[in-house]
Parts: sequence; C-alpha cells; structure tokens
Amino acid sequence: MAPRYKDGDAVVAINGKWVAWSHTIFAYAAFISALIVGVALHYHKIVQNEHYGYPDEWFPSVSATIGDRYPERSFFQVFIAITSGPRFALVFLWYILTSRPNSTLPKLVAGVGIFRTLTCGGWTYVTSTDDHDWHDIFMISYLVATLPWTLGCLALSPNNRRAVKYRKIMAGLFFGTLVPLIYYFIQHKVHKIPGAYTKYAFFEWSLILFDVGFDAITALDFESFELVVRDVKGVSRGQLKTTADSVLEKEKGKSVGNTFGEGFFWTEIIDAASDVYNGFVFWTIVTALPVLVWYFPLWHMGISGYEVAIVCCTSPLLLVIPSLRYAAVKNLRLLHLASLVGLLAYRFQDPANRLFVTGFALATTCAAWTAGFFAERANSPRLEARIMAWGIGLIMSVVAKFACKTNNPLWPIVHAENGGWNKIGIFIALFAVLRSQRGSNTSGGDYLPASGKKGSSLLAGIGFGGLMFAIVSLLTDSSTMISWVWDGYPVRGPLAAPHGALTIFAMGAGLVYGIFHPAVAGSWTAFGLGSLGAALLTCYHHWTGYYGALALTFYIMAVAPVLIVSSVRHSPASTFGIGFIVYVFLLLFHVWVVAYAFVPGGPLVREHTDWLMITTMLSIGAGVFSAATSNSTRSRNKPVSPNSKRQRSYYIYVLAALQLLSVSVAYLRFPTNDYTPHHKEDKVVTAGIWTVHFGLDNNMWSSERRMRDVIGELELDVIGFLESDNQRIIMGNKDVTQFIAEDLGYYSDFGPGPNKHTWGSALLSKFPIVNSTHHLLPSPVGELAPAIHATLDMYGEMVDVVVFHSGQEEDPEDRRLQSEYLSKLMGDSPRPLILLSYLVTKPLEGNYNTYVSERSQMKDIDPTDWDRWCEYLLFKKLHRVGYARISRDTITDTEIQVGKFVIGEPEPENEMRIPEEMVPVGRRFPALFRGEGVRGHRYHVFDEPRYWQ
Repeated sequence: MAPRYKDGDAVVAINGKWVAWSHTIFAYAAFISALIVGVALHYHKIVQNEHYGYPDEWFPSVSATIGDRYPERSFFQVFIAITSGPRFALVFLWYILTSRPNSTLPKLVAGVGIFRTLTCGGWTYVTSTDDHDWHDIFMISYLVATLPWTLGCLALSPNNRRAVKYRKIMAGLFFGTLVPLIYYFIQHKVHKIPGAYTKYAFFEWSLILFDVGFDAITALDFESFELVVRDVKGVSRGQLKTTADSVLEKEKGKSVGNTFGEGFFWTEIIDAASDVYNGFVFWTIVTALPVLVWYFPLWHMGISGYEVAIVCCTSPLLLVIPSLRYAAVKNLRLLHLASLVGLLAYRFQDPANRLFVTGFALATTCAAWTAGFFAERANSPRLEARIMAWGIGLIMSVVAKFACKTNNPLWPIVHAENGGWNKIGIFIALFAVLRSQRGSNTSGGDYLPASGKKGSSLLAGIGFGGLMFAIVSLLTDSSTMISWVWDGYPVRGPLAAPHGALTIFAMGAGLVYGIFHPAVAGSWTAFGLGSLGAALLTCYHHWTGYYGALALTFYIMAVAPVLIVSSVRHSPASTFGIGFIVYVFLLLFHVWVVAYAFVPGGPLVREHTDWLMITTMLSIGAGVFSAATSNSTRSRNKPVSPNSKRQRSYYIYVLAALQLLSVSVAYLRFPTNDYTPHHKEDKVVTAGIWTVHFGLDNNMWSSERRMRDVIGELELDVIGFLESDNQRIIMGNKDVTQFIAEDLGYYSDFGPGPNKHTWGSALLSKFPIVNSTHHLLPSPVGELAPAIHATLDMYGEMVDVVVFHSGQEEDPEDRRLQSEYLSKLMGDSPRPLILLSYLVTKPLEGNYNTYVSERSQMKDIDPTDWDRWCEYLLFKKLHRVGYARISRDTITDTEIQVGKFVIGEPEPENEMRIPEEMVPVGRRFPALFRGEGVRGHRYHVFDEPRYWQ
C-alpha cells in the first residue's frame, strides 16, 4: 500500500512567492524585449502612425511594438507563452489563499482571472494585423475583466497591510492613467495633433507596468505558501523536509476583513439586478410617453388634444385616499406587473392606442414606485435599496441608449425590424418583477419617527419635481448635454461617443456619493456647486460647458437620495403627487421655450432656457431646504450594519458592470474618421437635402434604419437633415444622426444645439469637415431659423456647404430677413458652395430671387423644376452634372432631393441637358430607384434623374 500524502518524502519545495516573481519577470521580459528589438531594427516604422512619423512621433505604442513586425513580435509571444504557466498558478494560489466556506466571491474572482489570462492569449496571438476585429474583441474583454479582477483582489486581500497598501497604489495608478490615456488618444485620433500619440504611448506602457505590478504584489501574500513535490511511492531519493502543511493550515484560518468578501450570495445579487431592471423599466416608460405624445402635434401642426396624456404621471395624487394608499403598498407586485403593459404597447399598430396603453403604464408605474418608496420609510436599508435600484435603473437606461445610439430598445416606437429588443425585454421584466417585488409589512399610514421634524411637504414635493425634470431633460441620454456644448468644427469639446461614457460615470459616482455621504450631498455647499455647474452648462460651449455638465450631473444624482428620503416622511400625495405636477409644469415650460410660435402664451418664455434652468435649480433648492429640516434630527453618522453593507455591495456590483459596459460601448463606437466617398475615382460629390421630421415616421415608428438604407442606396456623400433636433423630453432626448453617421461612415455636425431653441439642422459628410459655424438667422416674430455653414475638404479642394431651414409661411418678414442674411453669407464666401435648404417659397418668385441672385452668386440646380415649395438645392462655382427627386414612402412628409457635382472641373458656360446613356457610369444615379423603385422609394415628379453635360 502506498504511503499517505503526508508520509511521502518531499523532493522539491518552492516558496510560493516565486510564482509571483516568475510571472512578473517573464511578463516584463515579453514587453521590454519586444521594445528593445523593435527600436533597434524598425524604429522609424514602429513610431509611424496614420497621421505622423518621426520626428513628430518618437516613441512607439505597445500595439505597434508587439504586434506589427518580426522578430519583436516573436520575442513577445515566446515570453508571454512562458508567462502563461505562472499566470495560471498565480490565479490558482490566489483562490487557495482566499477561499472559505459559504463564499462565492473567491470563485468568481478566480473565474475572472482565468478568463483574463485566456483573453490575453487572444490579443497576443491574434494581432491587429492578423484580424483587427478579433484582436479588439480580445483586448476589450481583457480590459473589461481587469476591473472586477482588481476590485476582487482588493476585496479579498488577506490582513497584510503592506500588500493592501501597494495594491491600492497600483490600482489607483492603473485607473488614474486611463484618463490621460484616453485624452491623448482623442488628441491623436480626432484632433490629429502631432506628438499626441507619443504621449499616449507613454501612458499605454505605464498601464502595462502597473497591471503587471499589481499582480506582482501577490509575492507578499504567497510567502507563506510552499509548492511541494512529494514522492508518495518512494521512487526518488529525496529527503527534503518542509513545513508546508503547517503553514497552509495556518493561512487557511486567516480571516479577510472586508465587507465585500463576506457572505457573497448569487441569489442576492440576482435580486439586486432584478430591482435595477425594474428601475430601468420605470425610466423606459417615463421617457416613452412624451415621444408618443409628440407624434400628434407633429402631424396636426399644432395642439392636438392628446397632449393631456402627460398628466398620467401625476397618479400618486390618488394615494391621498387612505384605502388606495393601503392597497398600493400591499400590492406592489401587482402594480409593477400591470405597468409592464407599457412594454407591450409596441404590439398596437394604431398610434392612439399605443399612446393610451403607455399612458396607463406610466400612471401605474409612477404609483407603484411612489408606494414602494413610502412603504419602506421606516426601514432605512430597504428604502436605500429602492433608491439605488431607481438610480441605477436610470443609468441602465442611459447605457442601453448609448449602446443603441440614443434609441431605447424597449420603447413603443421600436420593434424587431427597427432595432427593438421588445420580447427579450418583456421576458426579463416579468422575471424581475416576480423575483424582486415583495409585499411590505407597513400599514400604509403616515409615519414620523419620535422627536423628528418633517419640514414642508410642499417644498419637498417641489424639490422632487425639480429633480425629476432635471433627470429627464438632461440625464436620460448621455449625449444631451454634449449637444448643448457642441459648437461645430474643429472639435473643441466632447463627442457623443466616446465621451458619453464620462457622463455615465459621473451619474454613477454621484449616486454612490449621495448614498454614502447624504449629509454632504444635501448641503447648501453642494447645491451651490451644482448651480455653478448648471450656469456653466447654460452659458458656455466646448469643454468649459461640459465640465459644468459633469458637475451638475454628479450633483443631481447625489442629491436624489436626499430628496427622496425627505419626501417619504410625508404623505406620498403631498410630495410625490405635487412633485409630478411640478414636473409636468416644467416639461411644458421646456416645450414652450422652443415651440413658442405654436402654443398660447409662447412668446412670454421664448428662448428662455436660462429661466428654465434657474427654475429647475430653485425647485431642487426648495427640496434641499425641506430635507435640511426633516433630516436635521436624524443620526447621520449612524453605523451601517454588516447586512446593509453587503446589500450596498450588490448594487455597486451591478453599477460597476454597467460602467464597464459603457466603457466598452464607448470603445466600440469611437469614431474611425476613415470615411471614403462613393465615387472617389470620378471625383463626384452626391449631395442631398431631407426634412426628416424628427426621425418619427408617419406610423409613429423610429425611422433611423429606413433612413440609413435609402441614404446608403442613393450613395450620398453629403446630406443635410432638417427638423432633426430630438434632444428634448418630448422627442426622447435622442439624435437621429448618430446611428446613420456611424453605420454608414460619415462625419457629422449637429447644430445649433437644443439650448438654441430651433427645430434643428444637421450635416453628414464623407469628406472631412475642416470648419463649421452655426447660425441663428433673424427671426423677430416666428420660429428660429438654423443654419450650418461648413467647409469640407473634397478631394483636396475646399468647398462650402450650407444647411438651412427657413422660417414658416405665416411670418413673411422673418423669411425676407433670413433670405437677405443667407444671401450675404453665401455671396461673401470665396469658395465653391452648395446650399441644402428648406426655403418656403415658389420657384422664380419672391424670396427665391434673393437666394438666387448676383449678390449670392448662387444658381438653382434646376430652374425648370416648378413643383417645389420647401426644399431647394443651389450651388456656385461647381460643375453640376445631375439632379433627382426621390419619394420618401412613409418615412416622413418630405421627399429627398439630390444633386451630383464634379470637383476639379470648371463650371461650364453653356450647359445642356443630355440623356443618361451619354453620362459616364460613375456620374449616374443608382438604377435601383427606377420604375417602382424599392421599399416605396423611387424617382418621381420627373420619373427619372436629370443630367447635364
């Protein structure tokens, strides 16, 4: 019989620290050897990037060093292959060190460690040269896994102060380095600044040093381990004695003093995720109803009566009736289940029915969440959990829109054909409600702790209303405030992608801060800083305005828990009910400032977003005042129980996962700036104009995908969108340009922004936008007229493009002044110019003769086209070769007009119409739209394109 394990002689015994050291040595050797060899053999090649080379760029990036050339790539791969053994051993030893009964977290961290090791092999052996997509997938997966690995190791660290200290330092350096890394990458990729990539490379190499260094610290913990090879059958002659067993037994008993590591249960984190998903459904319904309401005045060109549906959110007023309040508190699950009909609204084809169903869902979900908050007023941990679910659910909805390019995939305006995930969303929502919603033991009556002060219920309600409006108007999409501060090219501020992830991060950080430090978040100092952020956002553009936006974002999310806790100390009808009334008032105020020409009393608040922002902040301030009174007697320094800490940790895990997802989306959506015109070899520019009616089609469906298809098939190189600004509550805070621009490969310019009170204009271009200026044309009476004046680099020649929307027919003086302004603007340009416009005039009559005049130097693309009223294509100093009109099917109420121009050829003095067969193939319009066309799009009016010699 073979001797037992303990009885065998030890052949070899190796201290565990050498696993960590060998991993560190070989990992550093892989990168450093590749760097030395690369610099020695291919220095000028590996410092070269798509924009600059030596001497502007003089230090290579990690990817250029390890993946582009032989033999440095081979050095790297050999050493990384050797590193894999110690790496797997390191993960295994870490699991042995930290595992303990009834704890799942060590297994989770070990799984992440193995996954991270495998993905490292993926991006190592599949280089960007081999397969760029898979290289990026492995790299993103590795970086995403780094956060849970780092946090998990910190959470499970044994009681070794030295090791914990170094881990915190390395983790802080690693994540702190990401900020300048991203900054300099944007400076290189977007702004094309020479030398920026070299600075980026230094931070990239620093990440490697810190990443490997973080794992090297395990040497301090593994010193108490010995790896032993025992001869259990006496084959060898080894007589080495070791104390490994006793050491291991001693280490096994060590406790891990960290809340995150104690009692981690999958069931509880599933409950937390379910709570958050319920919050996501709430925000989906809240943001969906205004979009549906908007459809009706949009098509009625005025107040339709359906606008009254927005008052559905005031359903908490019904909780003033004690019996209804009691029933709501006792039947929360039923209320949440009933609210899910809002996710089924997409099944109704009739727009009115879709609105009614969503309105019922909104009334139900507002009542359910109000009753849920009120039910837990005497149970601080559970109330905190509901607030975190509500707040993280908001962040989840923003991440979903960020991933889907500003459309919520569960809105009633989407379905499977245009990007909806409705069926999956409903299934998960049913599971989430059944899993997380439980009855409350409270009676539903009013509650006030002994010796406590309530403050004012009216002020608390006003505060909650201001909070709701601030969130819905500014924070339900990560690109809304970015569009506020965007002011044209060159880029001098944030971009929707990737900087939307910064907005999402500020939201998460603010919420967590408000939960952990409510006294500071509810202070007047914090209110002052938040108000300063609001002022910067309202008054400034570019980065200055966006820094204000981030400060305001952080404050709004931080003060939310304070205001909600204050509100639940009163009757829900007198706080949440009044709050939603204030929200409706501010929503109408928000609409009136831009729709002043179509609503009663509109001129009183015309263009006063500043008034609206002041009112919003004063409303929040009223809530802060009430909270300061009602919370003054509460013990703000009361210790948090272990169970509450563990509960918080689950929600923070969910929040961390969402933050990781937002970073991944930002990476995937990062602009490539590698766009190619459709007929580059012929130097042809195909330009179009389309009034897109806010991306909502005739049947109330989101139309971005249908728009993308026809734009791609028309082979448009430049297109102007009008009536395209959706960055308001009633339009869902979305942007029709993002999906189309990113999917088809366009530079995009959005402007003027939503804080400039227009219905919007946008420019999409396959050509680089060298410079652009946003204009608000004279509009003393009617709606504001926006214009974008951009200079594009078309095949090496600078060409101006103007996208313009004239005022409405009812205001002739506005339109006259606008025609004179634009005529001067176009006439003053020394460059060739294309006007993509909505002029509201008949051909050859009235203001037409100001736009087409000696002063403007502009020509009509086809003066014989008599069947026009709104859309016009004008040009100067260009060779026009084609013109066509394409029907829009049910996408909008306006056709697409398209012109073709050739760059580099002089404008002929005597043009003549020619048949298509005489036109070179590269200058022809697609034959796809002839006859019946495709999907309702065809050449119409002339039934064919027109061409000129």
